[in-house]
Amino acid sequence: MQVEDMEVPLLNNLNDNGDRLRSKGKDVFKEQQKESESSLESPNLEFEYGDTDTLTAELSELYSYTEEPEFALNRDYFEEDFRSHARGRRWIDLSAGERRTYVMRLLDALEVTDRDKRLKVARAILYLAQGVFDECDTEADLLRWSRHNVFLLYDMGIFTALLELLSMEIDNNQACNSAVRKPAISLADSTELRVLLSIMYLMVETIRVQTEDDAPQWRAAREAFKNELGAPLYNGEPFSLLLFSMVTKFCSMSAPHFPMKKVLLLLWKTLLFTLGGFEELQEMKVQGREHLKLPPLPEDSIKVVRAMRAASPPASAMELIEQQQQQKRGRRSRRSAFVDSLEGDSPFPKKQPLVKQDSLDTYNERDTYNERDPFKNDDVRDDEEDPDDGDSGMEGEVDLLDRDVIIQPPPPPPPLRPPTERVNFPKGLPWAPKVREKDIEHFLETSRNKFIGFTLGNDTETLVGLPRPIHESVKTLKQHKYVSIAEVQMKREEELQQCPLSLGEEEVEETPAEVLYLGMLPNLSQYVIALLKLLLAAAPTSKAKTDSINILADVLPEEMPITVLQSMKLGIDVNRHKEIIVKAISALLLLLLKHLKLNHVYQFEIVSQHLVFANCIPLILKFFNQNIMSYISAKNSICVLDFPHCAVHEMPELTAESLEAGDNNHFCWRNLFSCINLLRILNKLTKWKHSRTMVRCDAIYLQDIAVTTRKMLVVFKSAPILKRALKVKQAMMQLYVLKLLKIQTKYLGRQWRKSNMKTMSAIYQKVRHRLNDDWAYGNDIDARPWDFQAEECALRESIEKFNGRRYDKNRNGDFAPVDNCLQSVLGQRVDLPDDFHYSYEMWLEREVFSQPIEWEGLLQEP
Repeated sequence: MQVEDMEVPLLNNLNDNGDRLRSKGKDVFKEQQKESESSLESPNLEFEYGDTDTLTAELSELYSYTEEPEFALNRDYFEEDFRSHARGRRWIDLSAGERRTYVMRLLDALEVTDRDKRLKVARAILYLAQGVFDECDTEADLLRWSRHNVFLLYDMGIFTALLELLSMEIDNNQACNSAVRKPAISLADSTELRVLLSIMYLMVETIRVQTEDDAPQWRAAREAFKNELGAPLYNGEPFSLLLFSMVTKFCSMSAPHFPMKKVLLLLWKTLLFTLGGFEELQEMKVQGREHLKLPPLPEDSIKVVRAMRAASPPASAMELIEQQQQQKRGRRSRRSAFVDSLEGDSPFPKKQPLVKQDSLDTYNERDTYNERDPFKNDDVRDDEEDPDDGDSGMEGEVDLLDRDVIIQPPPPPPPLRPPTERVNFPKGLPWAPKVREKDIEHFLETSRNKFIGFTLGNDTETLVGLPRPIHESVKTLKQHKYVSIAEVQMKREEELQQCPLSLGEEEVEETPAEVLYLGMLPNLSQYVIALLKLLLAAAPTSKAKTDSINILADVLPEEMPITVLQSMKLGIDVNRHKEIIVKAISALLLLLLKHLKLNHVYQFEIVSQHLVFANCIPLILKFFNQNIMSYISAKNSICVLDFPHCAVHEMPELTAESLEAGDNNHFCWRNLFSCINLLRILNKLTKWKHSRTMVRCDAIYLQDIAVTTRKMLVVFKSAPILKRALKVKQAMMQLYVLKLLKIQTKYLGRQWRKSNMKTMSAIYQKVRHRLNDDWAYGNDIDARPWDFQAEECALRESIEKFNGRRYDKNRNGDFAPVDNCLQSVLGQRVDLPDDFHYSYEMWLEREVFSQPIEWEGLLQEP
């Protein structure tokens, strides 16, 4: 082929590549422009964080939109059986005794062997738990009758009967094998399980929520049900462990037809009911500190966080470029005016402007000077300079160094708002500063080495030889010293390990958290891995794989949609389904970590370590590596199809516009709730764990601490991902993002801190202070990447000692009494394997007769 023949296709390829690059650049520019507009127009989110959403929202999320036709099926089965009993009367017209008689009849019918008849009876019970919606006119009536019926069902023992049926369905190997062999699993494969789990969820959620007008017998039933769920009454273990086993069985692909959304929701609400929510946790923490004779908490963290205000979102790339262009035009206009006033050439050399990175507040330009900076006090704001002149960072300093002439000061900024129009900002910091005992010891050790030349160990009282300022510093530190319950527990555990005989056995209180941990301990790693697998499958950033688990088994209909409207409805249902799974798992993990940490810190540490080794930290960061504003403002809901609205009102005709409309809120409650939960989990995993912070910050992650050869490393940068999450204008979410940024600022380098001073200021304003913490400059790095293995191994060793001392009685052989009587030892019956009598002669010949015995060596051994 000639060279001329090659030129034409080569030029065509170059033109095609150029067109693709130009189109790709336009797409990137449009995306950045959309991000810029969304960040500037993001509203303040009126979101109140709590244990759960409203009762109506929590009940609606139990059902998928593909289950909506089954509501009428439940009603039909109930009316078919109820018609012969009530003789034309309605359920709401019966007396209390007649209702109890009918429920007893349903309870007896649940014990039939015919599977189809049992399913019909279960659907009739589900209709009662749903509030006999065909006899109600409003949603309030439905919820009221649902509450009455649920307490009646519990009083008649329906929950225990349902638990036996659920255990039978879990152990149904025929259904599991048929589901494994099916190429596509649909909603029809989990009908029995969905009905049973729906009734149990309605009972747990309805009884869990306490109202002011509850009768005394209902409150007594609530406490009894709570104790029943948390106690090891079901086959010697709590009810939640049965649900955990369903999760692991589903993730092992042996039961792919399990409706995981309902299982996870029921598991979360069971733990929330038995262990307690965030307010109960705060009360338990206060009582625990009183029991240990520790000072009271300096403040109520829930109230402090709710009183915080959201900050302005960080600047996007497009906003920074526009800001630099405005600054460049402003400098050129001032320079040209100065040059025009002088004769000769300009003394200013041309410079390239330095790029200034994201800042938390982009509204401090001259044209929007009246917008107040929430991170500055009123006193400082009055004397603040114009950002175009004084906030140009290093560039402004370089310009001043190159000028040899006197420059007139810039004109004064426009006046601020009148005092009557100003918004009053709270003075001072929201949190009381804290200091650990370890920090005081480290401070005194450094001071003694500097002024005296030797140390006194952990002595924090002796101040001889130290100068007066050190005395004042120690006094200030002790005034703000905070001793946590975890520190007391760790110190107590160390004493029990050192003095097991003198201190005796520890008295362990049988709390619901203790019972749950004892049941979870043998299979804890499997539970953690299964939950993270489900979280990964439900995350919006995960790619669909052929070998991944199918979490859509309980949302896909038996017949796939044909029309465009049906496809849109199913797409919304699938996205909603995944969001609910993320919500349940994030709330479940956070609740588990908080309760176990309060019960005993080493129980919390073992769950945390299992999460870390199962790649939970990169998984959460991968979850946030998306357009977080789009995720929070997603409207994957169809209001007219939500329960109980769809059960009471007439169904309107669905159109494409009604499907895309969603609700009128600026955010989705469950998605924002999930994001805050995941940030709190990430905080708990990395707090005071400098090696894990290095993992998350500097992209070093050791997957297996037992590996001593070449390590497996994963690269993952977290600071840009977390900064993008600051675009959400919600105070609680921003607080936990800033906490995560604070603990890694010392590892990000000086240049990052210089370029993100607004973020540093926000950290100073919103996050609690540790008096001698060097987070703002961080010259001394507390952990190196190679310290990760040693730190995690030391923690694992402490955990194993704790578990062995408290739960494994067989491992305490060093202090157990020894039987020295020869007759009793030889007289003990030893269970031998069945095949031992076939090979015991060979064993004797090989192990006894053929081995020489060195009697002198035996006599010399101690």
